[in-house]
Amino acid sequence: MFRFWGSQDQQAQPPPQEGSSHSWYPPPGVSSPNTSRPSTPSTSASNSYNVHRPAESSHSPSQVSPSEAAGIIALLRDKSVDELRKLLSDKDAYNQFLLSVDQVKIQNNIRDELRKETLQLARNNLDKEPQMMELRNQCRIIRTTELAAALEKLNDLERQKEEILKFYSPASFINRLQDAMNETDKESDTVHRQLLEKEIDIGTFVQKYKKLRTSYHRRALTHLAAKTSPIA
Repeated sequence: MFRFWGSQDQQAQPPPQEGSSHSWYPPPGVSSPNTSRPSTPSTSASNSYNVHRPAESSHSPSQVSPSEAAGIIALLRDKSVDELRKLLSDKDAYNQFLLSVDQVKIQNNIRDELRKETLQLARNNLDKEPQMMELRNQCRIIRTTELAAALEKLNDLERQKEEILKFYSPASFINRLQDAMNETDKESDTVHRQLLEKEIDIGTFVQKYKKLRTSYHRRALTHLAAKTSPIA
């Protein structure tokens, strides 16, 4: 969040563990443009903020607003030279000061709230795991029993539909007419043979033969019309 620069011979210290996403100490090779020993607390604080930030700081995900920076400067202005040096050299003192800043407190509170909410959501998801397992089992039972039966019935209906469509198709209708014509023609021949063999009298022959030939020619005309139709 903030950067301090000490003397030229001050070595770079490791960044704090929590409370800030920026290093509290300058990178290697960067030093204060003033002398290594600050004259007053106010000039020391001013010098530390007058140093240009490194180029990589422009890529920081969060920037300090002028009002926030002014508040932090006010906190540092009340500190003595020894206290400022201790902030630069003592990691625990730096962390303690950082955690006392209001903006850091707010961010930590938000982080804690988000952590609590995330943990609560995770617990809720874990609590629902038995219910999810039960639903999976029910879905598996439905797939293996009810769904299988429904699919079998659907396949049977599909077969029936195909058979009905095939039976009433124009080609099937013409074939059935042809078979009926052939059957009627055979029956006519049978009746004629019965007359020749005197198995029936002439009156019975005329009645049966006339009926069969009428049926034959009616089917023949229908068969001819069906074959010449555009939908055949």
